Amino acid sequence: MSPVRRTLSLLLALWVAAAPALLAGCSSLSTDKRILQHAIKSGLGKRYHGNAQEENYVSIGDAVTYVDTYNPEVKGTGIVDIDGTILLPEAGAVSVAGLTRSEVETKLTQKLSPYYVETDVRVMIQTGPNKIYYVLGEVSAPGPKPFRGDLNILDAVLLANPREHSSNLSRVRLIRADPVNPLIMRSDLSAIWEYGDPTTNYTIQEYDIIYVPPTVLQSLADFVSGIIVPFTSVVRSVFQMLFFIEYGDRAFLGRNRYF
Repeated sequence: MSPVRRTLSLLLALWVAAAPALLAGCSSLSTDKRILQHAIKSGLGKRYHGNAQEENYVSIGDAVTYVDTYNPEVKGTGIVDIDGTILLPEAGAVSVAGLTRSEVETKLTQKLSPYYVETDVRVMIQTGPNKIYYVLGEVSAPGPKPFRGDLNILDAVLLANPREHSSNLSRVRLIRADPVNPLIMRSDLSAIWEYGDPTTNYTIQEYDIIYVPPTVLQSLADFVSGIIVPFTSVVRSVFQMLFFIEYGDRAFLGRNRYF
């Protein structure tokens, strides 16, 4: 075989061997793009999101109270169902989840306009249980918390009851998750009572994550425990097995000698 043919054969063999991996890589990139698009659309896994402190928006479980100023008999309160709708007797199911107050007013006015000469709907949103934030780490009450607005990190951490000897309040992290531009802000809460400096006592938003890290000593204790506990468990299991092999039958007969 000539050198040229040998080289071409080698390149062909390499291509055949590498093709599945390249195709898998392309498929993976395509999948990653679709996952990213979904993440951008849903925002921290939530279908409806925004900044309620700038202008409240409707979430699942919120109560939407409406009244038509031109037609006072048109009024009521609807709880936003799992599909994001409320029921108007005049217009049927209306999708409102994710809309701000002004957007809901515009939409309900449009829905009712075919039935009345003049309409002007006013809306009040009563926030339900689905606007939350999270506190994790060295606190006694971790997990999701109801978000009622006008809340800072100090409030949130104290409400979660930080552990007295293991929480590092000088290095608290506020995490505002985003698939493209995540934001992580460090907060020194100890500066508030030591120096009266509230610079890093940030205002939180719904779905923010607050992480209270352990102190250096607690981290060291956790590390040592992570090494020792599995070792002691293995040693205990070995000794139990050896004891059973040595004394198991006699111990069993001793417990059952009266039967």
